[in-house]
Amino acid sequence: MGQPRLGWRAGGVPVSTRFDDPYFSLAGGLAKTRHVFLEGNGLPERLVPGFHVAELGFGTGLNCLALACMAPVPVIMTSFEAYPMSLAQLAQAHAAFPELADLATQLRAGWGQGRMQVGPVDLRLIVGDARETLPAWTGRADAWFLDGFSPARNPEMWSGTLMAEVGRHSAPGASFATYTAAGHVRRALEAAGFEVERRPGFGSKRHMSAGRMRADALSD
Repeated sequence: MGQPRLGWRAGGVPVSTRFDDPYFSLAGGLAKTRHVFLEGNGLPERLVPGFHVAELGFGTGLNCLALACMAPVPVIMTSFEAYPMSLAQLAQAHAAFPELADLATQLRAGWGQGRMQVGPVDLRLIVGDARETLPAWTGRADAWFLDGFSPARNPEMWSGTLMAEVGRHSAPGASFATYTAAGHVRRALEAAGFEVERRPGFGSKRHMSAGRMRADALSD
């Protein structure tokens, strides 16, 4: 897959030139992560030792760092990423979040090993196209961070087939959260077994999506 091609905007925000989309919010990346992915999944309240978070789109690792910053117990995180950044690209992106510097240093210290310890988070990074790597994964998640690039720019990351795999790799009662409220994404997640609701988005974005796996949804 190779490393991503990046441009950089004011404030140290990396932008994918492939998808013409920033890796985190131009108006408060960490605040957006906390609002969308942590609060959207009811975290940290639901965290217990061994709780498993899975993520589509590792990017800069900001979601992992935010999780590590507030997790009161050891947790597991598995993230799927097609284009992992180089160490230098990560360091440049992490400079935008000095409050996370210690955790970011831990992440970069283990970069390239596939498995890293970031504070209380046991991080496993799976590199490759999620359409191939997620079906092959043997784990199940208690919460999902769905953080691919915009559905309009990266539709493969939000297909009904891939959302069905998200459902298939979810534990009973699993949750998901994502910044997008696109109708076709919500419908795909409903078809995958989730009860989906539209919630207030972050900043100028009116809506986001979140939900829980239905009790009657069966996984093979």
